[in-house]
Amino acid sequence: MAKKALDGLTESMFYVLMAFQKEEMCGTDVVEFIENKTKRRVVMGPGTLYTILARFEEEEIISETAVEGRKRTYEITLKGKRLFQEELLRLKRCVMDGESEVTL
Repeated sequence: MAKKALDGLTESMFYVLMAFQKEEMCGTDVVEFIENKTKRRVVMGPGTLYTILARFEEEEIISETAVEGRKRTYEITLKGKRLFQEELLRLKRCVMDGESEVTL
């Protein structure tokens, strides 16, 4: 059976893509970015991170740019940038929908 294509992003996936928006990074840089950006609200373990990186590489959302021993560096692809922008727009719409229901 063929593996199912990527159908949406988890919060962790969204933050991994966010990390790559400005520069290439290795896994430890991604974890540090996410922890700093979210003030440690989102803490990602190595199993989750490397599963996401492998999936994103398989789906051509990121691509490997360098390997130094065990350290691998990645950059976001055009497909990954589009995916991030689509998810960002979807989340903004969710917030707008929710805010329109709030009465103070």
